[in-house]
Amino acid sequence: MLKPAPHAATVPASGIREIVDLAMQAATPVRRLEIGEPDFPTPAHIVEAAFDAARVSTSYVQSAGMPVLRNAIIERLGERYGLDLALPEVVVSQGAVGAVSALISIVAGPGDEVLIPDPAWPNYEMQALLAGATPTFYPLRPEAGFLPDVAEIEALLTPRTRAIVINSPGNPTGAVMPRSDVERVVALAAARDILVISDEVYDEILFDGEPANAAGFDRDHVASVFSFSKTYAMTGWRVGYSVIPRSLSAPFASVLETTLSCVSSVTQAAALAAITGPQDQVAAMRTAYRRRRDLAVGLLREAGLDIGTPAGAFYLMIPLADGADSRAAALDLVRQGVALAPGSAFGANAPHHLRMSLAAHDDDIAAGVRTFLDWRAATDGGLRVARAGSAG
Repeated sequence: MLKPAPHAATVPASGIREIVDLAMQAATPVRRLEIGEPDFPTPAHIVEAAFDAARVSTSYVQSAGMPVLRNAIIERLGERYGLDLALPEVVVSQGAVGAVSALISIVAGPGDEVLIPDPAWPNYEMQALLAGATPTFYPLRPEAGFLPDVAEIEALLTPRTRAIVINSPGNPTGAVMPRSDVERVVALAAARDILVISDEVYDEILFDGEPANAAGFDRDHVASVFSFSKTYAMTGWRVGYSVIPRSLSAPFASVLETTLSCVSSVTQAAALAAITGPQDQVAAMRTAYRRRRDLAVGLLREAGLDIGTPAGAFYLMIPLADGADSRAAALDLVRQGVALAPGSAFGANAPHHLRMSLAAHDDDIAAGVRTFLDWRAATDGGLRVARAGSAG
């Protein structure tokens, strides 16, 4: 019998996708609040640009991305963040996930360590393991508003540390790191010649605080990763982009070439229309996410829950009773008609939380909160839910 290589066998399955699969297969309708999938359609001018491009050409393009798109990204980042970038520093990837995976594989391998927040998007850990590296976790504690303690990050650094991942605004927490903390993390990394991978895919979904703009502090030790997915409701188009140190630009492009050859020319044309076209729908979506955040937070606080207000992204962490099993709770809630992601899917520091996505319609959020509150009252905050087989 064929067996996977040892490093591949260590990559865990996604706890988010477990709930996604159950919700999609449910015999009765389920309100989908478990995944970061904007409920808005991709703006029409972006779709039309893709149709126009497909009629002209569907050939291979540059592995690092079409220069016209990369130059438009340079202009956008210059206007928004004051970055003065050259073409080799900007690379287009298969979504942000492709960029993070490539970056980790370039700088880390067997025997190396990658520092990752906990809780966090689970793909960071999965990608580190796939590269043969060891993920080391720094805590984002609920009582600290899910913000990191930079001193704790520093204490975890070893001679084997090759990368530090930061994410602001954060998934799953919605927390926004103070710029002073971002600068301190970058300074720690630069002093030790470590790469900071700054996941900034929610940079346009910011309600309070400032964007991370980590590359603005040190262009030699920071890779800032962005995506069209959340900003423009383009999750299925699979286009991301990164600002990377020049020393990594050639190997980065080579890794992309070996894994995907190039990002689709058609979707890159759509991304070009997105970044150069009208931005009013970006603002409208951000306003809607803020409204939905306030709706969910208000309903939960009215019910007596101690809920923090996320400063960005479109997620909300909901506490269960101490000792409750978030996976068992999420499985059981699917049977009640609402899908939420278990905190355990994001690491060890939020085992008694559920993540609610605020990317769904207001009515679904309100109804989902009511279903959760009824379930919470019937189960003592989730304590009565069986620890296994809840969705069987």
